[in-house]
Amino acid sequence: MSVSIQCRLKSVSVRQGTLRRVAGRLLRLLDEAEAEVCIALVGETKMRRLNRTYRNMDRTTDVLAFAYREAGSGMAPLLGDVVISVPTARRQARARHHSLDEELLRLLIHGVLHLAGYDHEQNRRQARRMERKETELFEKLTPLPALVVEA
Repeated sequence: MSVSIQCRLKSVSVRQGTLRRVAGRLLRLLDEAEAEVCIALVGETKMRRLNRTYRNMDRTTDVLAFAYREAGSGMAPLLGDVVISVPTARRQARARHHSLDEELLRLLIHGVLHLAGYDHEQNRRQARRMERKETELFEKLTPLPALVVEA
């Protein structure tokens, strides 16, 4: 298993070892212990650009997932990339009255589930299936250690 992390934001310092361990546990819970995942923590400008380029939506979003297995590479070790907008996560955390760490975990779970083949946009049945799995995984991964230190 390999988890790489990219964060070039000045507003947050990522505890990369902790985030890597949490992501590793998540992959093991999904029976993807051999998978490789890249996690990118980005700002709104970068996220908006990615969303416009890959989804034709000219607005920011909270999380994007780029699955490599869906792209025809079979059971390749590289599962894909999860890109999380930290400013959007921060706003959502405040609105939902929980920590940025919790929101980042929820978005990471959501993104990795997309990489693993879950898709809430297919139909309501698939959305409920994904929601149940998100809740199950969140409960198994908490209590959550601190993932970030805000500047």
